[in-house]
Amino acid sequence: MENIKIWAREMGGYKLLDSGDKEKLEEINGVKIVRAEPRAWWNKKVESSKYLVVREEQKKGFEKVIDIGIGRIKAKIKYKNTSKHIGIFPEQFTQWKWIENKLKEVKIERFKDLEKENGEIKILNLFGYTGMASLVAASAGASVTHVDASKPSVDWAKENQKLSGLEDAPIRWIVDDVIKFLKKEIKRGEKYDAIIMDPPSYGKGPKGEVWKIEEELPELLSACREILSDKPLFVIFNMYSTELSSISIANLLSDMTKGLNGTIESGELAIKEDSSDRLLPMSIFALWQPK
Repeated sequence: MENIKIWAREMGGYKLLDSGDKEKLEEINGVKIVRAEPRAWWNKKVESSKYLVVREEQKKGFEKVIDIGIGRIKAKIKYKNTSKHIGIFPEQFTQWKWIENKLKEVKIERFKDLEKENGEIKILNLFGYTGMASLVAASAGASVTHVDASKPSVDWAKENQKLSGLEDAPIRWIVDDVIKFLKKEIKRGEKYDAIIMDPPSYGKGPKGEVWKIEEELPELLSACREILSDKPLFVIFNMYSTELSSISIANLLSDMTKGLNGTIESGELAIKEDSSDRLLPMSIFALWQPK
């Protein structure tokens, strides 16, 4: 296992202006919002009165389309005063760039090998939300299967696909319980060259299935192992759980990839504040790739 890392990089159209006292002050295409942030235990650097002004201004909510800074990919941001989500996780931007670069490297290597010149790279994105990782992978030349139990999230992802001009990109959009989908794929003998997964701590499937990470994780990882191809490219495992550390999920990923000749790195996905070097930690990750 490699050293623990922190991945933090600025994303187009988004700025973290400040954080503290369990809140964060953000800017999306020039529009400021305040959202609750339980990970921000420290003191704010921006005066609380400015937070109050923004809170008053944001009550009506808004929609914005941002260019994230990877190819032509765009994301629709939808903000409602009653919601804690905006449709994108800016802390994953560095990871999306890594996926793009990795796939481009692989395509170059396969082009050099004439037997694999037309070889398809199959990516499985589980709990794919609004599709940023799927769009990045598809735009970099992969064939993507995107799975999420939430139909509104998948519809939102399709909207982002259209905004990005990637309607013809090879993406299969699936609304299904992830475990049920994986079992069906195993029966069909399907294999994937890479897996991206971002399981929630708790959730419900399209038919009311209850998802609890502590109960479902062993079966999830076992099923993922079964559908990996013989020579996988990478496995990315993100998690927003406060119960586990990045070392915990690195150990789980190590068990899952046992027998494969690779390395694992783990760490935190964080956002850097625009006016300082302070980082806001958002989630943990582990990444496997072949040696």
